[in-house]
Amino acid sequence: MFNVTVINIKKSAKHIAILLFVLIFIFIMTKMIPKFQSNEIFKVNLSEKLIGCLSIEIPAISGTYYKANTTIKEDGEEEPKANMIDKLLGIELAQVEEKNEIVDEINDGTIETAENNENAKNVEDPAQNADVPVSSQTEIVTQNPISESFNVEIEGVKIKNETSFAIDSTILAQELDINKSNFLIFHTHTCESYTPSELYPYQQTGNFRTTDLNYSVSRVGDELSTYLTGFGLNVYHDKTYHDYPAYSGSYDRSNDTVESILQTNSSDIIIDLHRDAIGSKSNYDPSVKIGEDVAAQLMFVIGTNGGGLYHPNWKTNLKFAIEIQKKANEMYPGLFKPMIVRNSRYNQHLGKAACIIEVGATGNTLEQCLTSMKYLAKVFEEYAK
Repeated sequence: MFNVTVINIKKSAKHIAILLFVLIFIFIMTKMIPKFQSNEIFKVNLSEKLIGCLSIEIPAISGTYYKANTTIKEDGEEEPKANMIDKLLGIELAQVEEKNEIVDEINDGTIETAENNENAKNVEDPAQNADVPVSSQTEIVTQNPISESFNVEIEGVKIKNETSFAIDSTILAQELDINKSNFLIFHTHTCESYTPSELYPYQQTGNFRTTDLNYSVSRVGDELSTYLTGFGLNVYHDKTYHDYPAYSGSYDRSNDTVESILQTNSSDIIIDLHRDAIGSKSNYDPSVKIGEDVAAQLMFVIGTNGGGLYHPNWKTNLKFAIEIQKKANEMYPGLFKPMIVRNSRYNQHLGKAACIIEVGATGNTLEQCLTSMKYLAKVFEEYAK
């Protein structure tokens, strides 16, 4: 008896043709990408039917497509093992014709750069800081919520642990000997911006991005710096562009900036201030009402050495974030969302109390994010006592 295998040539040819189409598409895109300014997400307009078809031929595509269309909190450092599809879906087309115009403006001095930014302390009217209450009644008022999850809770602080490390209350046993009065604030993604509003309209130079430092997350850093100095704390705020003109390599460039600053401005508390990066929901606006103010919610992102990079400080960084969020929970419940702990280190090896703080998301307005900073600064002031 013989076993006979019947091959459906017509069906197999169809599958091979689809696979060849995918490979040709990827090849073309790899040639096109260098011509564009990179960004957080490359939004490919593929129909659901096409995605379904490709998923049958290449199962990994369906998972990647899902990931790109759900919340993407913070991109990591350069990952050499990332596959081609992830790289394609991790890039966003920018407005090419504006790029040269912006470069000209920078060269002409129209756009503010790190060289002409004021990195010294801001001076704030003490009376304004005196108006910030130590505590207040709060209410979550997010209009377009995204479900949040956590798998660890330490003294009321919710944590989404995305690593293989066991994280529990023993993390608080870490010795944290830091100077609580000195702050270094910088931005790996300096051009991240928010939903334009009547009070803060601006011309976008990318998808929720702008090189105008008066409307990007750097303006939020100015506000935090102003309130902190008003509370008598020391602040060095750097507004160097790390994600322009190239987005790729932002963390390498911000690492060099921070290392240079620390040579002359010692600080244990190092804050990389960001806006939450969202995959597909541009109107996501995590918000909390504090008294009569509507403020954008905040979120810690803490890195570890889970990715294999040298990082001796991740446990003290995590303890610091837990202590700050615990204090915030006491003063303004809901100001912080559950923090995320990840394998990437995000340059947090440079300090004993280094962290990413994400302020709001694409759906928030700049005024909501500025409002958040006065309450965050008040939390830091109480923590420093």
